[in-house]
Amino acid sequence: MFRGVPYARAARFAPPEPVEPWSGVRDATRNGQISPQPPFRIGSVTGIPEEQPQGEDCLNLTIVTPGTDDRKRPVLVWLPGGAYVTGAGSLAFYDGQRLAAEGDVVFVGVNYRLGALGYLKLDGVSPGNLGLLDQLAALRWVRDNIARFGGDPGQVTVFGQSAGAHSIACLLATPASDGLFRRAILQSAPMAMKLAKPARAARVARYFTAALGADPRTASTAEILAAQEKTIVRAAGPGGLYSVPPFCPVAAADPLPPLAGWLPGAVRRAREVDVLIGTTRDEMDTFLNGKPGITQLEAIPFAGRAGMSAAKKAITRWMFDAPSMRYADALAGAGGRVFTYRFDWAAPESGYGACHCVELPFLLGDQASWAAAPMLAGADWTEMAEFGRKLRGMWLSFAKTGSPSPDWPRHFPKSPHGMKWAEIGPDRDVRPSPVAGVG
Repeated sequence: MFRGVPYARAARFAPPEPVEPWSGVRDATRNGQISPQPPFRIGSVTGIPEEQPQGEDCLNLTIVTPGTDDRKRPVLVWLPGGAYVTGAGSLAFYDGQRLAAEGDVVFVGVNYRLGALGYLKLDGVSPGNLGLLDQLAALRWVRDNIARFGGDPGQVTVFGQSAGAHSIACLLATPASDGLFRRAILQSAPMAMKLAKPARAARVARYFTAALGADPRTASTAEILAAQEKTIVRAAGPGGLYSVPPFCPVAAADPLPPLAGWLPGAVRRAREVDVLIGTTRDEMDTFLNGKPGITQLEAIPFAGRAGMSAAKKAITRWMFDAPSMRYADALAGAGGRVFTYRFDWAAPESGYGACHCVELPFLLGDQASWAAAPMLAGADWTEMAEFGRKLRGMWLSFAKTGSPSPDWPRHFPKSPHGMKWAEIGPDRDVRPSPVAGVG
């Protein structure tokens, strides 16, 4: 394992630039800095990750490899989620040792700029989309250097969850990513977000500068984070109902096309990049369960709990399921090799169901890093270990062959049988589901 490997350098609000070479031996035993960020927003569901040093010198990688030889192993590059304001590829949550050991692959976790430091678009200060430019710089570094770590630069799979998966959809839309990865796995991408319009980005910038009250180029990181939090609250509107992240990729800002070119950009590459895309059954339970207003509504006799359950399912379909399926339809319709899934496993005592993030412990990290996650309450870790090996095998098969398994149904739009999802659970083999989003 190599920690804190720099892939680029960047001044505040500046695009990333190549790292200056060094001589001698560099210490790669300690994690590098992660992007300055607030406390983990969904820690009440996933548990709180360990603290890591934060700072603006955060463009670094965590690399796990079975050997620094000439084996040319498949490479899996992980883009973590966190609503574009939290997360890091170096967290123990996202440790890739099991994938590397079981699949004889090279795992790369990416740290990149988040929040206002990564996605503020403010004329004369920040061009926007710096986090995406960081990701592109990381992928170029992988292309140019991963062979020295036993990896094959021609067989790169980029995979991510939540904002990380949404980032991959953005990368697919830009010619700047051409040739940087062969396959892509999008887990629980909030595809209804699409891209922010420039007018919305300008409004967010006004909120931010008003909250900051200082020059963003010279303000401290603490001041930046405080203004960022105020901006998020203000952008969410009354009651915090508008929860789309205000700091996010912006259309028509480098490297992204205008909003109308987002989907056509991905379709252009449909035949070049194999795609696996899916969601969990109860995505919104992560964000809504236990919230005071939701709890009050659920307490209404007779219709309250049933009504809120229906509402959460409807929002899941709107934000995650339906747009992910439309995206898969578009790529498959253009001749792309596309596979879809829905993750149905749920811990028996958590109350969160198959919620947003629930598949992550089966893929990354280990029991120790996930043991305190409320979403796993009552889980049988022996069962989880068995199911996890099966799920990791599917992801590894996709990275190596372009298919999660020989019997996994390929996705076709408007299938005559109506088959949309392949359901995943420990008590079943991969099984097509007759109706999208229904168990």
